[in-house]
Amino acid sequence: MSANKIQHKVNHVALVVDCSGSMRQHQGQLIRVVDEFVAGLKAESDSLGHETRISLYSFDHKVENLVWDMDVKHLPSMRGLYKVNNGATALIEASLKSLDDLGHIWEEYGEHSFLQIVVTDGEENASGGDRRHDGDMAILGPWLDRIAAKMGGLPGHWTSAILVPNSLAKRTAQNYGFPAGNIAIWDADSQEGVEEAIGTVRAAATSFLRGREQGVRGTKNLFAVGQDISVDEVRANLEPIPADKYRLLKVDKEVEIRPFVDSHPGVTYERGSCYYQLGARAQVQPNKEVVVVEKDTDRAYTGAAARSLLFGTGIEGTVSVKAGNNPKLEVYVQSRSVNRKLKPKTRLLIML
Repeated sequence: MSANKIQHKVNHVALVVDCSGSMRQHQGQLIRVVDEFVAGLKAESDSLGHETRISLYSFDHKVENLVWDMDVKHLPSMRGLYKVNNGATALIEASLKSLDDLGHIWEEYGEHSFLQIVVTDGEENASGGDRRHDGDMAILGPWLDRIAAKMGGLPGHWTSAILVPNSLAKRTAQNYGFPAGNIAIWDADSQEGVEEAIGTVRAAATSFLRGREQGVRGTKNLFAVGQDISVDEVRANLEPIPADKYRLLKVDKEVEIRPFVDSHPGVTYERGSCYYQLGARAQVQPNKEVVVVEKDTDRAYTGAAARSLLFGTGIEGTVSVKAGNNPKLEVYVQSRSVNRKLKPKTRLLIML
């Protein structure tokens, strides 16, 4: 390659959305939040100088491509494209088709990365034929083999993730080959669940795009936050908290938050004044503040831009996230619970 050739970054994102009958209650809301997701991709891509192209698929017992590898700047609304049907759920077939389709993209020029995100509210029951009536599951066997082989053979610059409705579906997705860190559970029974699901997807896509700036082209820990930000970014965008306005307390064993705080001299538990260290997956509601702490110095930073820095621009709803691996920074989330269980080998930040 010529030394003066520009090696621009190209992101190919495929969003694969369930449109089976059980999704009917979410149809209108899903259209709106997917449009917001696309707007977020555009904003993040513009700020980073990336080219991001999106494909949209819907599936019940049939898989349909709605948009193919279109620049996010030109994508029309999902309105008029996405429609819920009365079919079953060809989850494996939809996952495979979108991956197979993306495989036809020519990668000779530019630095390409691929991100597939599947959203479903149910379990596989239709790949390879409609089994809504006869209940014959024997035909599924070859499809299980195909998806396991496909997932196992994905190159390192490909990322495949899925949102599922419960822990049983999460185990099933792992059996298909989705990495555990690329599986998130969403509440498919509530309107708030749709907001959270797409907010989670949007935060993950933001993290994915930012990770590209660090040379990361694929990940098996997509639904984590904080691993893609630097100390310099935190100092430039967030407000330092004066050192005499907070304390950090080490948690040695699992304990409820209020008695833990009250057991320390000089502090008393007050609702909203405590911030737990983000570790395993947690739901971060839109009214919860976040704080970022430098590990080496224990300097803490917060402010209106904190959520945008961590989760992505314009994400206002609840997001379901876990802590990414960042050797320099820790993320803390505000708690208003009196009985939250604090985990050992973490810390608690208290505002004074």
